[in-house]
Amino acid sequence: MSERPEDSSSESAPESLLPIDEHIEEGRDAEGRKVRHRGIYLLPNLFTTANLFAGFYSIINAMNGNYYVAAAAVFVAMVLDGLDGRVARLTNTQSAFGAEYDSLSDMVAFGMAPALLAFEWALGSLGKVGWMVAFIYVAGAALRLARFNTQIGKVDKKWFIGLASPAAAGVVAGTVWAFSDFGIKGSNMSFVVAMLVAAAGMLMVSNIKYYSFKDLDLKGRVPFVAILAVVLVFAVVFSDPPRVLLLIFLVYAVSGPVQYLLQLRRRKQVE
Repeated sequence: MSERPEDSSSESAPESLLPIDEHIEEGRDAEGRKVRHRGIYLLPNLFTTANLFAGFYSIINAMNGNYYVAAAAVFVAMVLDGLDGRVARLTNTQSAFGAEYDSLSDMVAFGMAPALLAFEWALGSLGKVGWMVAFIYVAGAALRLARFNTQIGKVDKKWFIGLASPAAAGVVAGTVWAFSDFGIKGSNMSFVVAMLVAAAGMLMVSNIKYYSFKDLDLKGRVPFVAILAVVLVFAVVFSDPPRVLLLIFLVYAVSGPVQYLLQLRRRKQVE
């Protein structure tokens, strides 16, 4: 008979006695013994569900022609996506289920929603070329998320390999929000949008490194002036959200290729 760690809870119940629809995960306790956990953690998955809903809400509004609302929903999804992971780490509620659920939600919020938003606003006027460009972005997001999941624990967390899908979504959604807010029709700049969407899709599957900001210590003490800097950043963003957010994500998207070219130049100089 195989040995099981002693546990007075139902987590150690024989598998045959568990409901067939119950989610079960294997993990380790504080002493390193393998244990089985039933169910899922509620708090981080609530944020992930809200992220999924924001992506779905963006799609619905894009289909109804409410482009600025659809774009804003993508940025709301970014905030929620950043919170679910941090909440899981702070409360020690990480799980394999949460990681997979997060990726599926990201696919909707940062893959399908921005692509459909760009298609409804501008790419639809290009016919088949338009939906092909939108599909390039969707495929890039799917491949980016799948590769990210396989690289967890294998690459330096300080860097992303390829443009992160939320950043790519920020470029696409920010473009639609910024220009539609001025009353500009997407059909008047469909070619520019097509190039931008395709470039975002290709950057997601590239091997270009992007700074991940994951090495920042958010728990430690900081100088008082840091709080003033944060307040200033919020003030600048809220002074003109569409244009400021678009500028921030464009700069970030371009930073990877620029850094890559600078590294190639240094290598040639050394040689």
